[in-house]
Amino acid sequence: MIEALSIHDFRCFESLKFRPPSGVSFIIGANAQGKTSILEAICVGARLQSPRAIGLSEVIRSGQPGMAVDLWTGENHLHLRYEPPKRRLALNSSEQSGTAEYLTQIRVAWFSNDDIEIVRGSGSRRRRYLDFVCCQLEPIYLKYLRAYERALRARNALLKDGKPRREIEAFDPLVIENGNAITAIRGEACSLLVPFVQIAADEIGASDETVEMAYESNGELRAALAASHPDESRLRQTVVGPHRDDITIALNQRSAARFASEGQQRTLALALKLAQTRLIMDRLDVVPVLLVDDVFGELDVSRRRNLLRGLPSGAQCIITTTHLDWMDNSLRGPVFRLKDATLTEFER
Repeated sequence: MIEALSIHDFRCFESLKFRPPSGVSFIIGANAQGKTSILEAICVGARLQSPRAIGLSEVIRSGQPGMAVDLWTGENHLHLRYEPPKRRLALNSSEQSGTAEYLTQIRVAWFSNDDIEIVRGSGSRRRRYLDFVCCQLEPIYLKYLRAYERALRARNALLKDGKPRREIEAFDPLVIENGNAITAIRGEACSLLVPFVQIAADEIGASDETVEMAYESNGELRAALAASHPDESRLRQTVVGPHRDDITIALNQRSAARFASEGQQRTLALALKLAQTRLIMDRLDVVPVLLVDDVFGELDVSRRRNLLRGLPSGAQCIITTTHLDWMDNSLRGPVFRLKDATLTEFER
């Protein structure tokens, strides 16, 4: 459970402090006030990743050199300071040279209306979803991912400049070692998720439709890289590897992206996020903090109630919304109003 949050120069906020209560709570306010950014700050502080941005540089307040996020749990204080390209991590005032111990402190599950793009959007959305799951199941996964990304950038730069093959292949061992580790962890996580996705889809959609999900890669990376040399020379970029892999999602043996209705796609998106939550609980025996960004007001009554039933009982759940008109007596909790970068609790 998160007892307190403090942010500085994060998105639109010069500074903000928030003490989220246990159980369910709400942050309400007009659009463009920063409600989503508060949830994003919790996610960045806990997981060192943003569900909305490719890199942390994007979350720094305009014109500022860096940003900071502090989170307090019942026992620990997590501190992140990021001034590109330098990142400082501290756990209970002890500076961390790596991320492994830091990332074991808080797990989170992120829900937003954009989650439907995991089902119908590009492969990059599905890879990001799976990477977020893998980073929480295996703390070392982020190390593999970042090492792969650095090697890939260097390799692609050499391909773009038309450098000799021997220079390009100097980065192959790093790409292969880290890429194979990423593929193995992703593949296992995808397999573990499937039964949880099926159960959640049945609960939310109240149907007997069969969900299938599989991780698609080029196999062993050394052989795939060797076979791709002609395409690399022509396109001047690395064309195989985890950065090009995908997840196939099917409903009743047909592509969910191509043939499922919007309602079915939205059900699948919610099921994927519920599955992530339940997999973390099952494998790690911890309940993640639920960060729910303006989802319930856009759902029909049936899906809203079914999703609420599927959320883990007693979990800390922070919900953002522009209004509470959609809410019925099945969901209650403290309400905080966000206006002019200030949070104020009030009685409904």
